[in-house]
Amino acid sequence: MKSQKNVLGQPLQICCEKPMTGFTRNGKCESTIDDSGLHTVCAVVTKEFLEFTKSQGNDLITPRSGFPGLKAGDKWCLCVGRWKESLEAGYAPPIIFESTNESVLKHVDLEVLEKHKYQK
Repeated sequence: MKSQKNVLGQPLQICCEKPMTGFTRNGKCESTIDDSGLHTVCAVVTKEFLEFTKSQGNDLITPRSGFPGLKAGDKWCLCVGRWKESLEAGYAPPIIFESTNESVLKHVDLEVLEKHKYQK
Protein backbone atom coordinates (compact mmCIF):
# COMPACT_ATOMS: atom_id res chain seq x y z
CA MET A 1 0.00 0.00 0.00
CA LYS A 2 1.20 3.49 -0.87
CA SER A 3 2.37 5.55 2.11
CA GLN A 4 -0.52 7.73 3.24
CA LYS A 5 -0.48 11.20 4.73
CA ASN A 6 -2.32 12.88 7.59
CA VAL A 7 -4.34 16.11 7.54
CA LEU A 8 -1.09 18.03 8.08
CA GLY A 9 0.41 16.57 4.87
CA GLN A 10 2.93 14.50 6.83
CA PRO A 11 3.27 10.68 7.03
CA LEU A 12 0.24 9.10 8.70
CA GLN A 13 1.06 8.06 12.27
CA ILE A 14 -0.34 5.17 14.30
CA CYS A 15 -3.61 6.04 16.02
CA CYS A 16 -3.71 3.17 18.52
CA GLU A 17 -2.47 -0.37 18.99
CA LYS A 18 -4.15 -1.08 22.35
CA PRO A 19 -6.85 -1.66 21.38
CA MET A 20 -5.73 -2.30 17.79
CA THR A 21 -7.67 0.01 15.51
CA GLY A 22 -8.02 0.82 11.83
CA PHE A 23 -10.10 -0.89 9.17
CA THR A 24 -7.23 -3.35 8.57
CA ARG A 25 -6.40 -3.49 12.30
CA ASN A 26 -2.85 -2.24 11.83
CA GLY A 27 -3.22 0.71 14.21
CA LYS A 28 -3.53 3.31 11.44
CA CYS A 29 -6.55 5.15 10.06
CA GLU A 30 -5.64 4.25 6.49
CA SER A 31 -7.94 4.72 3.54
CA THR A 32 -8.44 1.50 1.58
CA ILE A 33 -10.64 0.64 -1.38
CA ASP A 34 -12.38 -2.05 0.71
CA ASP A 35 -13.33 0.34 3.52
CA SER A 36 -16.74 1.66 2.53
CA GLY A 37 -17.11 3.21 6.01
CA LEU A 38 -13.97 5.35 5.65
CA HIS A 39 -12.44 4.66 9.09
CA THR A 40 -10.05 7.59 8.70
CA VAL A 41 -10.59 9.88 11.72
CA CYS A 42 -8.32 9.17 14.71
CA ALA A 43 -10.36 10.27 17.71
CA VAL A 44 -9.98 10.19 21.46
CA VAL A 45 -13.45 8.92 22.30
CA THR A 46 -15.50 10.53 25.03
CA LYS A 47 -18.28 9.08 27.16
CA GLU A 48 -20.75 11.38 25.42
CA PHE A 49 -19.63 10.26 21.97
CA LEU A 50 -19.77 6.57 22.93
CA GLU A 51 -23.31 6.98 24.27
CA PHE A 52 -24.34 8.94 21.18
CA THR A 53 -22.98 6.42 18.68
CA LYS A 54 -24.56 3.56 20.65
CA SER A 55 -27.92 5.35 20.43
CA GLN A 56 -27.41 5.49 16.66
CA GLY A 57 -26.91 1.72 16.42
CA ASN A 58 -23.10 1.54 16.58
CA ASP A 59 -22.22 0.13 20.01
CA LEU A 60 -18.49 0.66 20.58
CA ILE A 61 -18.79 0.10 24.33
CA THR A 62 -19.77 -3.57 24.56
CA PRO A 63 -16.98 -6.15 24.11
CA ARG A 64 -17.71 -8.85 21.50
CA SER A 65 -15.88 -11.39 19.33
CA GLY A 66 -12.34 -10.06 19.56
CA PHE A 67 -13.40 -6.45 20.09
CA PRO A 68 -12.57 -5.30 23.64
CA GLY A 69 -15.08 -2.45 23.76
CA LEU A 70 -14.03 1.16 24.18
CA LYS A 71 -14.06 3.51 27.14
CA ALA A 72 -13.61 7.26 27.38
CA GLY A 73 -10.02 8.21 26.61
CA ASP A 74 -9.39 5.34 24.17
CA LYS A 75 -8.16 6.23 20.68
CA TRP A 76 -10.04 4.75 17.73
CA CYS A 77 -10.31 5.14 13.96
CA LEU A 78 -13.84 6.42 13.39
CA CYS A 79 -15.81 6.56 10.17
CA VAL A 80 -15.69 10.11 8.86
CA GLY A 81 -19.47 10.03 8.34
CA ARG A 82 -20.10 9.05 11.98
CA TRP A 83 -17.71 11.76 13.18
CA LYS A 84 -19.58 14.35 11.08
CA GLU A 85 -22.90 13.06 12.40
CA SER A 86 -21.62 13.39 15.98
CA LEU A 87 -20.37 16.90 15.17
CA GLU A 88 -23.84 17.96 14.02
CA ALA A 89 -25.35 16.45 17.18
CA GLY A 90 -22.82 18.19 19.45
CA TYR A 91 -20.87 15.07 20.50
CA ALA A 92 -17.80 15.09 18.24
CA PRO A 93 -14.77 13.69 20.05
CA PRO A 94 -11.39 15.40 19.69
CA ILE A 95 -9.18 14.19 16.87
CA ILE A 96 -5.45 13.55 16.61
CA PHE A 97 -4.22 15.34 13.50
CA GLU A 98 -1.03 13.31 13.12
CA SER A 99 -3.09 10.10 12.87
CA THR A 100 -6.12 11.37 10.94
CA ASN A 101 -6.00 10.54 7.24
CA GLU A 102 -5.75 13.43 4.78
CA SER A 103 -8.74 11.96 2.90
CA VAL A 104 -10.92 13.37 5.70
CA LEU A 105 -10.33 16.81 4.17
CA LYS A 106 -12.60 15.77 1.27
CA HIS A 107 -15.46 15.61 3.79
CA VAL A 108 -14.62 18.14 6.52
CA ASP A 109 -12.86 21.50 6.24
CA LEU A 110 -9.58 21.88 8.11
CA GLU A 111 -11.04 24.89 9.94
CA VAL A 112 -13.76 22.65 11.41
CA LEU A 113 -11.21 20.00 12.37
CA GLU A 114 -9.08 22.66 14.10
CA LYS A 115 -11.93 23.33 16.53
CA HIS A 116 -11.83 19.66 17.56
CA LYS A 117 -8.07 19.11 17.64
CA TYR A 118 -6.96 16.94 20.55
CA GLN A 119 -4.95 18.84 23.14
CA LYS A 120 -2.66 16.63 25.23
